Amino acid sequence: MVDFGGILKEWRGIRRMSQLDLALTAEVSSRHISFLETGRAKASRDMALRLGEELQMPLDMRNQLLLSAGLAPAYGSAPISAEDRAPLQQAVDWMLERHAPFPALAIDHHWVLQGMNPPAAALLAASGLQLGDSLIEALIVNQQLRSSLVNLDEVEALILHRLRSELASAGKDAVLAGAVARLQRRVGSQGWQGPGEMPAVIPTHYRFNGVDLKLFSTLSQFTSTGDVAMSELRLELMFPADAASKETLLSLFSGSA
Repeated sequence: MVDFGGILKEWRGIRRMSQLDLALTAEVSSRHISFLETGRAKASRDMALRLGEELQMPLDMRNQLLLSAGLAPAYGSAPISAEDRAPLQQAVDWMLERHAPFPALAIDHHWVLQGMNPPAAALLAASGLQLGDSLIEALIVNQQLRSSLVNLDEVEALILHRLRSELASAGKDAVLAGAVARLQRRVGSQGWQGPGEMPAVIPTHYRFNGVDLKLFSTLSQFTSTGDVAMSELRLELMFPADAASKETLLSLFSGSA
């Protein structure tokens, strides 16, 4: 197991914080941070939790930081009971169901499909996607999905930007880093290539089986849960980007609302 000081120093580097930067935000001396990193001082539970918070470490990494100091994890990594999870799962189901006739997905931090409403299921079924599949992997290798995206180049560039942001937030993640590298090879180093400034909304343009849709998305996630799995869940709610797409969705899935 990596020692506490090693983890602390690594994450301080990831967040590009000096010992003095971290000391100021955690309201301790830089000498104490130095002693923690070299092992000359042992972190208390309160200090380990405070440093994990200031470094914006994901919950599972905060657990690792605590364990490396010989302390018990603070965040549940084992599956929580059905009773405890029920309100969270009900919230997910409610949002997915109420978003119909527009598509909605639930994905984990690696973009693996955990849930979807009927419009989303129909949209993804055209590409053979189902629960448990990775949307990142599908975007890279699923030719059915790729061929259904009219503006594939734009979508790839936007997904790359989003993955980079998520990787920066996560600090370190082998799956996200691998996806960024693979998409980077496809997209290259070029930015927005359209005319003029980048528009406020760049919709994903789907065309398959005679259906033509332009959709944009919003993301939601739980911010008040100590359960690692639920904290990593994202709800992606898709909306029509034009009147024609809205009418198409209403005509196809009005019975799902």
